[in-house]
Amino acid sequence: MNLAELERKLIAAARANPPSDRVPYAFEKRIMARLAACPAVDTWALWSRALWRAAAPCAAIMVALAAWSFLSPSHLTTPANDLSQALEQTLLAAAEQEQAFDSTW
Repeated sequence: MNLAELERKLIAAARANPPSDRVPYAFEKRIMARLAACPAVDTWALWSRALWRAAAPCAAIMVALAAWSFLSPSHLTTPANDLSQALEQTLLAAAEQEQAFDSTW
């Protein structure tokens, strides 16, 4: 069938049967009943479900990292490679300079 002719027939049928201005009986009540039947989205429940699902992988990662740090060989942490000592020296360098500066006055 020709597409243009089909379109012409459909438009002619639509013009022959104009829509009415009348609303079906109890239309508003049916719509309101359908809206009331739909459950409301509980965002707190969605958040709590997601956080509980994330708790197990986080705990597993924490246990793995704790085991790794506990079981790491201690001969690799020499004073030259010890990050905690380097950090402490860096943070206390300013305090030591201030003490040296105060003692000259």
